[in-house]
Amino acid sequence: MNTRFILALVFALQVSLSLSEIPAPSQELVDKYEAMKATFYKRLVNAYGKLQGVVADSDQALQTRELIESLKDKPELQAFVKVASALGTEAAPMVDKARASLLGLYEHYLRPHVGEGLSNAIDQIKVFLDQHMPAE
Repeated sequence: MNTRFILALVFALQVSLSLSEIPAPSQELVDKYEAMKATFYKRLVNAYGKLQGVVADSDQALQTRELIESLKDKPELQAFVKVASALGTEAAPMVDKARASLLGLYEHYLRPHVGEGLSNAIDQIKVFLDQHMPAE
């Protein structure tokens, strides 16, 4: 029941947004966003590698590895992976368009008011993350 309401809301928002023109984000903001996203992914990969190195020799890790190896051969999982990857491929352009729209809305309406404070907060968070979860 809730799914129907969510879909109806999404469609209503899509129609209302398509009627108004959404400003495109500047290249500077897009580059800044992409750089932050890439750095965050590097932090996650680095943290995962460290965690995997610490946990790699435990009994639970060996059991989990065996479970994953046994699941790889199941046709149900392979079908699910194919469907999920196809959905991801289909959704990628929509996600990129939505991201560009949100960045444009942020830059046009919010950045003049909260941009400096948000930038300062991100810089403070980066200092903390550089100490506890470095990108490299």
